Amino acid sequence: MEQTSDTVYEGKLLHETSYERRSNRFSEVEIGSVKIDYFDQQNKVIHEIKKSSKLIESHIWQVKYYIWVFEQAGIEGVTGILEYPKEHKTEEVFLNESDRIYLDGLLVKIDKLIHQERCPPLLKKPKCRNCSYFDFCYSNEE
Repeated sequence: MEQTSDTVYEGKLLHETSYERRSNRFSEVEIGSVKIDYFDQQNKVIHEIKKSSKLIESHIWQVKYYIWVFEQAGIEGVTGILEYPKEHKTEEVFLNESDRIYLDGLLVKIDKLIHQERCPPLLKKPKCRNCSYFDFCYSNEE
């Protein structure tokens, strides 16, 4: 769904124009379904670029999940940095043991959700309007 999202396109444009020289030093990395904006292999730092810190808590958990994915792939000692170029702001992200436990439990819940007979009810929250999956979730709504 994300390939048709204007929000995702805007984020990609921000990614490409904010740190133009970075692609010479860092690489974009894909592990399974996870795509990392930039990964500094030498220092083991994930760089995730966002247009606004409005949803910072979800951004932090996204990077924590990415760190967890690296650990599952056998890459230890990875940290993250959230970057908000429009706000000239950064946020360091680390994964601790309680985060790992939380993510493990969350993945179990997600698996159960995916394998349910019926879709869960709509959340109908304001943030849904800007989500790349909006059309998918609201396809049967009047």
